[in-house]
Amino acid sequence: MTNEEGSVSVMKRKTTTLATLAIVLGLALTGCGSGSSTGGGTGDRGAGKPAWADLTIGSTESTESIVLGKITGQVLENASASVTDKTGISGSATVREALKAGEIDMYWDYTGTGWVNILGHTTTDAPKDLYQAVSTEDLKKNNVAWLEPAPFDDSYRIAVASDFAKGNHLKTMSDAAEYVKAHPDNGAVCAASEFINRDDGLPGLEKAYGFEFSNVVELDLGLVYTQIGEKCPFGEVFSTDGRIISNNLTVLEDDKNFFVEHRGALTLLRGTLDKFPAIAGIMASVSAALTNKVITDLNAKVDVDGQKPEDVAREWLASEGLLG
Repeated sequence: MTNEEGSVSVMKRKTTTLATLAIVLGLALTGCGSGSSTGGGTGDRGAGKPAWADLTIGSTESTESIVLGKITGQVLENASASVTDKTGISGSATVREALKAGEIDMYWDYTGTGWVNILGHTTTDAPKDLYQAVSTEDLKKNNVAWLEPAPFDDSYRIAVASDFAKGNHLKTMSDAAEYVKAHPDNGAVCAASEFINRDDGLPGLEKAYGFEFSNVVELDLGLVYTQIGEKCPFGEVFSTDGRIISNNLTVLEDDKNFFVEHRGALTLLRGTLDKFPAIAGIMASVSAALTNKVITDLNAKVDVDGQKPEDVAREWLASEGLLG
């Protein structure tokens, strides 16, 4: 996000403010990453091993994406690659453009994002093996390779305060739709700008369930979790976010299966993978270890416990024996 921490804008129906892609890309790429190392390398490169590749790691601004970027950078640096950190780019569309422009060499993306936002499909035509469909089509059309995905699924969800859910008998999104229709004065949703504008986010969700939230409160992504039950009864969350538990939120069941599977996978240009095929092997064991529980715990260490993403990444990699 480009909003400063704590900034809030309250919007009427369907009103949003977007920065131009060029401005955001320029600011993000110059201001978000460290520009040099991954902030937590193991020191093997300093022992005199020559770098077999110069790689730049990107990510979106979400905690999970940054943690995954730090993990990737540290593993590759440990394997004697030279790594530049550009994690923290604002927005998935922007980081994708950075990949295509050669500003970064790789970043973690999600199958649902690939299917809907990159390849232009809808949430209703997703195949059973979404990863296979996305990886095949993106490689063919855009020369972007998807490495084997991790087992975690970080999908969008809508959450409410647990007391509010209990008091109003809210368990599913269908329950929420009926509640908002009956109580339009209490039908606001807090969300970040990307969710507000994505077809697999707010617009598609409202269409699928046949209702509209009465107001949309746009917040920095990091503020949404704490403002559910304060500024808004409803809020956008990610299913693997540790703040769901720490803020005592109830995630509403997507009973119409609108939200598309979002399995995480490292993406990179075909040319990069062809030039450095060892990347796939280096990352395979890392991806396999990233379960729902693991990624939720890692997210919580940053967002709840206040640890630095690079420290969380290094500690986990060491505990799993993934730094050789």
